[in-house]
Amino acid sequence: MSNLEHEPGEVLLECPPASGIEILEPRAVPLGGPRAMTVNRTLPQRARSLIGAWCFVDHYGPADVEQSGGMVVPPHPHIGLQTVSWLFEGEVEHRDSVGSRANVSPGSLNLMTAGRGIQHSEYSTSTTTVLHGAQLWLALPGGERHREPAFEATDAVRFDLGSARVSLFIGELDGRHAAATVFSPLLGAEVLLPAGASVRVPVDARFELGVLVDTGELLVDGTPVAPRELAYRAPGGDVLELAAGETDARLLLLGGAPFGEQLVMWWNFVGRDHDEIARARADWDARVAGAPTRYDVIDDDRAPLPAPVLPPVRLRPRD
Repeated sequence: MSNLEHEPGEVLLECPPASGIEILEPRAVPLGGPRAMTVNRTLPQRARSLIGAWCFVDHYGPADVEQSGGMVVPPHPHIGLQTVSWLFEGEVEHRDSVGSRANVSPGSLNLMTAGRGIQHSEYSTSTTTVLHGAQLWLALPGGERHREPAFEATDAVRFDLGSARVSLFIGELDGRHAAATVFSPLLGAEVLLPAGASVRVPVDARFELGVLVDTGELLVDGTPVAPRELAYRAPGGDVLELAAGETDARLLLLGGAPFGEQLVMWWNFVGRDHDEIARARADWDARVAGAPTRYDVIDDDRAPLPAPVLPPVRLRPRD
């Protein structure tokens, strides 16, 4: 998914220290014009911009496709990241410039590695009436960020953990391993917890953790977290306690080792400095004008998204 803000702000990806549970509240971001679907963005923000390599978290729906216009995201570029598409309801068609054309549906993961540069598009399918899910980005570490672009679709590993039903789509949890190809220590899972139930989730003590609540009442290590909020926990503990209230709860559990690199994220690009971002934008302008660039051809007749104007000052990286 693209960041469709017309004036995207400079995001300096850094992680201030935290203690206990830190609540990150969402902000509403429309995906395009007046009838566009609205997403709730909890990462990045000023208070915190990374959880491990997770650098972008959009949560959307449940949205009536007829009323909201559904997902209509024409061709657009990415560099230096992986896009992680996960649905609770509905179906989205993905196309990209490595020749992929695949649908993502609940229980399966679409993972696109941008590497040196890729363009892709996403559209809710004609049979989808309700769209509900999350779009996430992972920053690629320095040694992998110029790799060749790629795409893969994998099924989640499903298992019970106490009274919780887990769908593991990235990384390792409770001795199970997801098939998705990632390039830093990570965790990504959907967890369903029945009303009144609790579970102690074994986690890697090195990991920062994020809990994005989709539905229901939830306590994270005893702290209430409302739907659409993202709870952050710093590294240090090897158990995460989750407890549902009077209604069933559904959440995404995200985690990873602290990233530890200087990054700049602007529009759909994750780089290391202003010049890298500016070159990626210039290459996209050239591709839109018809010139061959790092962004290979995509099988999509819709007009590509133009890049926003860079800010008048140099983008500055930080840890």
